[in-house]
Amino acid sequence: MKKSKLNLIIDMLLLLCIAAIGGIGLLIKYVLVPGEQRWEIYGRNVGLFFWKLNRHQWGTIHLVIGFVLLALLVLHIVLHWSTIVGIYRKLIPNRLAGWIVAFVLIALTTILLAFSCLVKPEILERGQGQGKEASCDLCEKPCDSQL
Repeated sequence: MKKSKLNLIIDMLLLLCIAAIGGIGLLIKYVLVPGEQRWEIYGRNVGLFFWKLNRHQWGTIHLVIGFVLLALLVLHIVLHWSTIVGIYRKLIPNRLAGWIVAFVLIALTTILLAFSCLVKPEILERGQGQGKEASCDLCEKPCDSQL
């Protein structure tokens, strides 16, 4: 297969992945809302599904498509590497400055990709921080008794 055809296919797949990630993100945020918002919108704790999948299942699909996007992006960069290097050298002709900028970009990229593996969550027992009320396990809405 010609390199130009392969590039076009990869670019189309990148576009579809970005559109899917955006669409699923909006679906999770505004349609398949979390428990407390369900109480506000529907007046009770209801299960919300789209195509028989709940928000957590859509979140998993969102994550998988994100990994596919990253893999395609790496492939895209590999296929365009000589062009990237050529443009980079024209924009930053000073070799030392080029190395510094490259190092900073690589460091920031590494930190952004790895930060979730480096942090620890804040652990709060159910009902803590909410006064005397306990938190309902099903909907995370404060209530007087567990369901």
